[in-house]
Amino acid sequence: MSPLPFLKIVVPGAVALCLLAGCKRAPSDRYQGYVEGEYVYVASPLAGALETLSVERGTQVKAGDPLFALESGAEKAARDQAARRLAEGQAKLEDAKKGRRPEEIESAEAQLRQARAALVLSEREFTRQDSLVHSGASAPSDLDRARAARDQDRQRVTQLEADLQTARLGSRSDLISAAEANVRALEAALAKAEWDLGQKQQKAPRAGLIFDTFYQAGEWIAAGRPVISLLPPENIKVRAFVPETQVGSIHLGDPLRVFVDGTGAPLAASVSFISPQAEYTPPVIYSQESRGKLVFLIEGRCDAATAVRLHPGQPVDVQRGP
Repeated sequence: MSPLPFLKIVVPGAVALCLLAGCKRAPSDRYQGYVEGEYVYVASPLAGALETLSVERGTQVKAGDPLFALESGAEKAARDQAARRLAEGQAKLEDAKKGRRPEEIESAEAQLRQARAALVLSEREFTRQDSLVHSGASAPSDLDRARAARDQDRQRVTQLEADLQTARLGSRSDLISAAEANVRALEAALAKAEWDLGQKQQKAPRAGLIFDTFYQAGEWIAAGRPVISLLPPENIKVRAFVPETQVGSIHLGDPLRVFVDGTGAPLAASVSFISPQAEYTPPVIYSQESRGKLVFLIEGRCDAATAVRLHPGQPVDVQRGP
């Protein structure tokens, strides 16, 4: 057989096979997409040198697990100082609420007894001088001096009684209110110092994967700079692009099947977001031809147990249906 008839038979057959292979396409309701993660960036609001890094990239952590600690010498000193100032303020408040010390009250009582005894004597002397003046045995001036001494002793007794009553009381109400306000201010200062100290040690806010660490122990970290990126499983989502002709049939909560290379059965997900804006919009009025080029972004989420099997950046295929 000559080569020409053979080519006429074999070549068309090979072309047909190639065309059949090339015409094998994915189902029309299967959309291309990828996995994306929404990271939680853990940082300290205060600056400092990284003292301890308790986790490594790729490890799983539970909520509350320690992540890192910054040097905190200044914050500890400020906390201790605030605690001492609060103790001093509380002691002054208690002192303002109570009277003087027992020894001081006893001294005031002794002075009052002495003044009362002196008053008794001066009253007796006044009575004696009064009788002497009436009998003519004493001058009126002696009676005046006795009266002045008696009045002075009376005033002294009145003064000491008032002093003793004051000594048994606390400070004035306005001074006590000022002392109470000072204690509240010192309590707030201590709470702020304890908060500052606590912020130097960060714990995992949620369970998840340590996706990356950005510093090494000993490096200086500015305030607010992330030290660790955490990826909780519930923050992993699938993003796919749906043609404009099919997006109208998709609704929030619809079930999805996620096909991942190298795995067996598809993973279950559900639609959590449908973009209100088209992607790759042609710079022309939406004609029937141009509308076929439009695609809309949708997002789907899996449960936490399924999401841990996905990796951000991983290409996937998404299909509607349970």
